[in-house]
Amino acid sequence: MFGIGMPELIIIFIVALIIIGPKKLPDLARALGKGIAEFKKATNNIKADFDIGDEFKDVEKDLSDSVTGFIDASIKAGEKEGKTDIVQENNKDKSEEDIKEKKEDDG
Repeated sequence: MFGIGMPELIIIFIVALIIIGPKKLPDLARALGKGIAEFKKATNNIKADFDIGDEFKDVEKDLSDSVTGFIDASIKAGEKEGKTDIVQENNKDKSEEDIKEKKEDDG
């Protein structure tokens, strides 16, 4: 515990007892305990906020995959109908690059 052994704790307790006094020491210990509890509660809330951020990353990835799939499907449908305009070709190139990047990231 912070590199403090039993002899050091006893000395700290004796000094605190002399400086603060036996009547106020329990109140000080109680206030210190409440402060530590509030600090732990605040750190747990911050950790929970970071966990929510991870969930949003998963949703973002799923949405990106869905959009890429939709673009691919619309390109394939356009090819079946014989449409080959410049916009579809650009989207196809971009979606192929996205798929390659995704495979590299997963792999």
